Amino acid sequence: MKRIILTGGGTAGHVTPNLALLPSLKEAGFDVRYIGSYGGIEKELAEQAGIPYDGISSGKLRRYFDLKNFTDPFRVIKGFFEADKLLKKYHPDVIFSKGGFVSVPVVMAAKKQKIPAVLHESDMTPGLANKLCLSGASYICCNFPETLKTLPKEKAVLTGCPIRKELLTGSRLAGLKLTGFSASKPVLMVIGGSLGSVKVNQAVRSVLPRLLKTFQVIHLCGKGNLDHTLDYLPGYVQYEYMGKPLSDLFAAADIVISRAGANAICELLALRKPALLIPLSAEASRGDQILNARSFQKQGFSAVLEEDQLTADTLCQNIFSLYENRKQYIQAMESSQLADAVSQITALLKKLAGIPS
Repeated sequence: MKRIILTGGGTAGHVTPNLALLPSLKEAGFDVRYIGSYGGIEKELAEQAGIPYDGISSGKLRRYFDLKNFTDPFRVIKGFFEADKLLKKYHPDVIFSKGGFVSVPVVMAAKKQKIPAVLHESDMTPGLANKLCLSGASYICCNFPETLKTLPKEKAVLTGCPIRKELLTGSRLAGLKLTGFSASKPVLMVIGGSLGSVKVNQAVRSVLPRLLKTFQVIHLCGKGNLDHTLDYLPGYVQYEYMGKPLSDLFAAADIVISRAGANAICELLALRKPALLIPLSAEASRGDQILNARSFQKQGFSAVLEEDQLTADTLCQNIFSLYENRKQYIQAMESSQLADAVSQITALLKKLAGIPS
């Protein structure tokens, strides 16, 4: 049996694509293990998925001044030696890295031991961790056509992002039953991100009287962001977070408002859901969400409303325009050139591990 080690962490976005690959990897005959940080979110998610897990020391790699910049390099070096020891113990045939700072020691140790590695970059421009890992990669997969220009031609592969299979199997009827909504009125779904988005939440709630004349609204507002004064508002339901039934809520939704994190928008593309993207501002991030959103807008997949233009009026105008033109967005998404990312990435990993196709 061939063995693969998955790595990546720091945020759920660096873990869930790894987990989306899991059924395909097992079907291909891989023995799967995970290397992440000692206490990161990747440990919890990998263990929930039943993947054997090992932790290593990890330090953050910052572009800005911080006193931890003087100590974290030693944590990264320690992590390299720990990863090197684990790779010698497990003898993997291939590594798959979804990025995040914990992946750097693992990919560097794999390079030292001449173990092939495949990276995945979700955002338009490669993050620092993937830039550091690039020399040790056989391939780097990406989500956006524009990203290909920033990567070595011989290593870059446009795959899109691995999507959890269960997300594609939702039931509209089950979603309507869960929310208590009617099938005769369109459904707007609002996703603030795993931690929610205060600005988006406030903006949506400020225009609920206008929205509820036309739509029923599902609001995933993030942990700690429920507004209990709205608990009994007809046509409006709110959840901090939704686990397995999320696929049913997606199936029930006609249009979506979302941040523009790469994994989230790739899920919307796979689900063919017309979306209004409100990317995080450049002040609150490295600007990757703005670039992601503009790429989807250029390809005709989504509408975009930047945060500094977000008002009650612009939000309503964009929502109603999106709904009126939803068929055009669906047609553009249906003609997308992005292939099945899970199958494509699994094929690359099988090739490097020497598994016949």
